[in-house]
Amino acid sequence: MARYCGSSCRLCRRENLKLFLKGDRCYSDKCAFERRPYAPGQHGQRRGGKYSDYRTQLREKQKVKRIYGVLEKQFRGYYYRADQAKGITGVNLLMSLEARLDNVVYRMGFASSRTQARQLVRHGHFLVNDRKVNIPSYQVKPGDVIKVHAESQKVHQIVDAMETVLRRGIPNWVEVNKSDFSGTLKSLPNREDLTMPIQEQLIVELYSK
Repeated sequence: MARYCGSSCRLCRRENLKLFLKGDRCYSDKCAFERRPYAPGQHGQRRGGKYSDYRTQLREKQKVKRIYGVLEKQFRGYYYRADQAKGITGVNLLMSLEARLDNVVYRMGFASSRTQARQLVRHGHFLVNDRKVNIPSYQVKPGDVIKVHAESQKVHQIVDAMETVLRRGIPNWVEVNKSDFSGTLKSLPNREDLTMPIQEQLIVELYSK
């Protein structure tokens, strides 16, 4: 399976936005975006000027892809399904991304980043409604219960993430029971609950051309 293997901090610098791709490190003074808040590359500090509409739309798409750790082919599939569903296409797209199992695991605080959540899911550390699921893109539905496998409750990445989750907080659309390492997706978030600066309409305009 194709995946991005480059520097995560480089992606934040390219989008000129802290994407919180490296978990707890992003909140420390070691964060590369804080130390070098300009685009990567030899001419990064000199980039600027007027952006075309296409470039603005493209950068917005790239930003959302990188936040959720999705590559182009899969992201395009999310868009087409969102476009065919009832409702606002851009909001449907974000809800589909938020419902990914790796994202829900991250939101519940069982992982310090979506990248780590994706790896933990791949390794079979989680149960959905008491069934082991190792597909990061699995779509979690409201009411589904996510639980850490009994044999995985001592995995230090999970334990450390649960201890530091208060730094970023647990959203109100999930409910977490730390005593038994479980959580419930109460509902999908409302659009206003997503605080990252995302302009999903620009993505719709890009794909509508």
